[in-house]
Amino acid sequence: MDSYISTGSSDSDALDPDDPRVTGVRKNQLDDPEDLEKAAMKHMTYRARRKLRARIRIEFNITSIANRHQFLMRLAKALMTFGAPSHRIEAQLTSAARILEVEAEFIHIPRVIICRFGDLGTKTTEVHFIKCDGRLSLGSLHEVHQIYRHRSPGTVKLEALMTAKPLYKWQILCALAFVQSALICPLAFGGSLADMWVAGLAASFLSVMQNRLAAKSQVISNDFCHIVVSGVARGLSIIKGDIFCYTAISSAGIVGILPGYLILTSSLELASKNIVCGSVKMVYSLIYTLFLGFGLQIGSDLFLLFVPKAHDDLAILAAQLSSAATISGTFVSDNTTFANLTNNGQPLSGTFTFTPRLPQNHNDIPFPFWTQFLIVPTFSTVSSLNNMQPFWRRELVVMVTISCLAYAANKTADHFIFNRSDVVSAIGAFVVGILGNVYSRRFGGTAFTSMVTGVLFLVPSGLSQVGGITAQGNGIDIGGAMIAVTIGITVGLFMSQALVYMFGSRKNAAIFSF
Repeated sequence: MDSYISTGSSDSDALDPDDPRVTGVRKNQLDDPEDLEKAAMKHMTYRARRKLRARIRIEFNITSIANRHQFLMRLAKALMTFGAPSHRIEAQLTSAARILEVEAEFIHIPRVIICRFGDLGTKTTEVHFIKCDGRLSLGSLHEVHQIYRHRSPGTVKLEALMTAKPLYKWQILCALAFVQSALICPLAFGGSLADMWVAGLAASFLSVMQNRLAAKSQVISNDFCHIVVSGVARGLSIIKGDIFCYTAISSAGIVGILPGYLILTSSLELASKNIVCGSVKMVYSLIYTLFLGFGLQIGSDLFLLFVPKAHDDLAILAAQLSSAATISGTFVSDNTTFANLTNNGQPLSGTFTFTPRLPQNHNDIPFPFWTQFLIVPTFSTVSSLNNMQPFWRRELVVMVTISCLAYAANKTADHFIFNRSDVVSAIGAFVVGILGNVYSRRFGGTAFTSMVTGVLFLVPSGLSQVGGITAQGNGIDIGGAMIAVTIGITVGLFMSQALVYMFGSRKNAAIFSF
């Protein structure tokens, strides 16, 4: 090499030390290293790219251990505040701690998260208790998930998200509750146009009580309002002319306070072996559901107690409907068209039972079939907004689309499967799970938030098959009906998850997509 340099031309400029004529190494290509890395990543699989990006984040993560601990604690509080189910909270926190290279363990019990951080250098351990209440907020939960995905030091972002004002004021929530109950009244409970207005006003009343008086009196906000709604519905139902329907008004009026999401998450937690949270939430939600059923019955009975004539009329009507006339003999049709459709035109011999049926009132005429193409998307949109989903977002369109397809699958299954609300709900939940996972894996969205609206739509639809939320006067039946519907939804979600993981790689974010 020395001889090579010495023989160079003396009148030429000095060579750079990195010049190939000095080093003897010639590059095959002079591309930008970043372009080389991008070209290499294009030929990698999805899992290999995720591992490479995770390694890069770890290598360039220069934040201190204290900041990482603070970020994990803020993430835990944000997830619990905005209504994430517990089986996702523990899995997401563990995944975030692994990416941030933090030795940590997390235990979630109702309203409390226990965080244990260990220091390998000093052999010390820190234990933190995080306690807070929360409600489902789809928009904020989606933002938390985006911060979690990037694993960036987003402590300030999480703190700003938790201290921000509510997305909608209580007046807007009151209007959304009115529209939601008014639309579900004819859709799930067979209400008339007059029943829609009364159910909407009842839902607005409950919304005002919950949003304005919940902090002052928990008893008034939860245990008193639905009794008033039931009493008013019973009073309107005895008006001559059969203008109003008690079951449709009382059932649709309290849709907004049903613990469907709580029972659903508890079923998923029990199925994912999270016994503590699942059992506590399940017992609480069932007791609360029984309170609703008994409260509706108490409101109706209190009104009938002060109006004895209405009580006597209902007793007479119930006796007439339960009576039946049995006649033995031969049935011969005098109508040629009907005779050809019955027993091939031959007379029928045997014992015939006749039960009374109320004449159809003009107010009981069901809405035309084509109105469902307007009511279902509108109800799905309002339900998403009522759960704090921002309006001008792509996720809202996805939520409404998945909810509409789930309703179509539910109605189709109900047409072929009779009196099995659990099986029908499982089919609808299966469709929701498949669509949510496809949206998450192919379009980079959040499966959980996109599926909530469709899943919650299945709860009142399933309860309508047992006579509405009033359960035809039996408060115990509503608890069993709620369990049957939520268990069916849980099975459908698990079936969709098993099918997705059968043909794709398993995600590291959480155990289940919902």
